[in-house]
Amino acid sequence: MKKIIHQILTGKQEKPVTFDFYYDEKNKKKPLVIFAHGFKGFKDWGHWQKIGEAFVNEGFNFLKFNFSHNGTTVDQPLDFADLEAFGQNNYTKELEDVQVVLDWVESQKTSPLNEVIDHAQIFIIGHSRGGPIALLTAKQDHRIKGLITWASVSHLNYSWQVQPFLIHWKQEGVIYIKNGRTGQEMPLYFQLVEDYQANEDRLNVEKSAKNFTKPQLILHGTKDPAVSLDAAKELKKWNPNAQLFFIENADHVFGGRHPFLLEELPKHSQEIVQLTSQFIQQHSSN
Repeated sequence: MKKIIHQILTGKQEKPVTFDFYYDEKNKKKPLVIFAHGFKGFKDWGHWQKIGEAFVNEGFNFLKFNFSHNGTTVDQPLDFADLEAFGQNNYTKELEDVQVVLDWVESQKTSPLNEVIDHAQIFIIGHSRGGPIALLTAKQDHRIKGLITWASVSHLNYSWQVQPFLIHWKQEGVIYIKNGRTGQEMPLYFQLVEDYQANEDRLNVEKSAKNFTKPQLILHGTKDPAVSLDAAKELKKWNPNAQLFFIENADHVFGGRHPFLLEELPKHSQEIVQLTSQFIQQHSSN
């Protein structure tokens, strides 16, 4: 019987980390797939729920979670109701959030869920800006068996490469990013840059990718308007052992929309689920 567990954990910054755990009771000791959303994303966006169900249909467990400072709240999970938290988000906090999720997973070794989770076969997916967070987590945490990135960026400092922009941001202390879907002006405080600079060695995607020895799959749409194909090519260049597939004509969210009202996943989403499932099956028994 297929089930979903909805849980609220407390992050290291005392903000909630909410997640949904999808599983089927009849599937014993199966790999777990953890999904990390991207910038201006959240676990209940668009078709992520149906993607979770699709992975369960493939015989896996699936967990999608909200970063604690993504701007949504427990009471308003579909809205950016806490823009102050959004503005105070940074990469260190996101890495901490993944650790909170992994600690919960590990704690299930003494619960009935231990019957369905193969703790030696935990794979992490990162979408867009969640890609580097997934990569850094997989590099640094022994509990992760393999890495999959969907439409991932290749640098965490990608948005402030132009020096005059960085100077302006530091002077103002905050910049505002317009959300095209909601129309909100979303703040980003300069602490994001300061956190990156203070932890630059740990947050260096290129360095981690070049020293990455676990199985890695890179998927990217050829018609992605948000993240260039060059990002996928860079990730592949840094780790030649990674598998790279371009999804022909796919956009940044592989056909998804918010809200998602269709009964079936879009073609390109079905394709990434299949490629990801094959990758996990290939590596989960090794």
